Amino acid sequence: MIYHESRTMSGELPANINIKEPRWDQSTFVGRANHFFTVTDPRNILLSNEQLENARRVVHDYRQGIVPPGLTENELWRAKYIYDSAFHPDTGEKMILIGRMSAQVPMNMTITGCMMTFYRTTPAVLFWQWINQSFNAVVNYTNRSGDAPLTVNELGTAYVSATTGAVATALGLNALTKHVSPLIGRFVPFAAVAAANCINIPLMRQRELKVGIPVTDENGNRLGESANAAKQAITQVVVSRILMAAPGMAIPPFIMNTLEKKAFLKRFPWMSAPIQVGLVGFCLVFATPLCCALFPQKSSMSVTSLEAELQAKIRETYPELRRVYFNKGL
Repeated sequence: MIYHESRTMSGELPANINIKEPRWDQSTFVGRANHFFTVTDPRNILLSNEQLENARRVVHDYRQGIVPPGLTENELWRAKYIYDSAFHPDTGEKMILIGRMSAQVPMNMTITGCMMTFYRTTPAVLFWQWINQSFNAVVNYTNRSGDAPLTVNELGTAYVSATTGAVATALGLNALTKHVSPLIGRFVPFAAVAAANCINIPLMRQRELKVGIPVTDENGNRLGESANAAKQAITQVVVSRILMAAPGMAIPPFIMNTLEKKAFLKRFPWMSAPIQVGLVGFCLVFATPLCCALFPQKSSMSVTSLEAELQAKIRETYPELRRVYFNKGL
């Protein structure tokens, strides 16, 4: 990773480091990958509430121009990334633990590994797809864009429709595998997850599609809400989530198919699940940050692509503005 050198010693840290933006250049894939390797680091979920609150205090104080004595630039960036890993970028609220991006690898490796081990019977498919879609619903809600609250009713409706649609898709695909080879059968969980992402993410973020997400100028000045921006944001998230699941669900089946023909797994069949979970975890450690990095989190679109009413409002106030920016969510 490319770290900036700490420029100052104790008490001399300048007050003009822009910690509203990531540490690395987000216009390049490598810069975004470095950023997301830090954001999705599973070790962040082990941090105590005291450490999270301390990071929040350091970040908030620094933004107010208060620099604690002895704070180095590396410590400031570390606090910023701890803060970003646990607090929502738009609302500032502490996110649900299992919904944070740092929980993605341990949670997904366990759920995906089990989905791919126990895929032969309908009750097992039903149970693990329901667990997976419930987890996805929490992640999709936690990492939504914008600061408009969802009512309990809206959240409940979105959860039920998202999980029902996704589980029904998985069961339908599973029924088709009765007449195909065992190797192809192993890919059904991935096909189900890909289809389910196309259902779950838009449904859990449907409020954004109805009322829009905040769009700003380059300096963060809020210009209004746009449903067109929400459509672009959600499409990008769906693509990156499907690709994120692909290595962990496409590579292990070939390895497991070979291993299950060997004497070791015939002698110790119970080792199948832990080996599968480990293989999925190894893939996810790299796939999660790399696929999050496919699109900039601070996404942008042309003013001409916005709704006519919002375009007119922007042209009136900022006639020179050509692009608007928004948090696409994760």
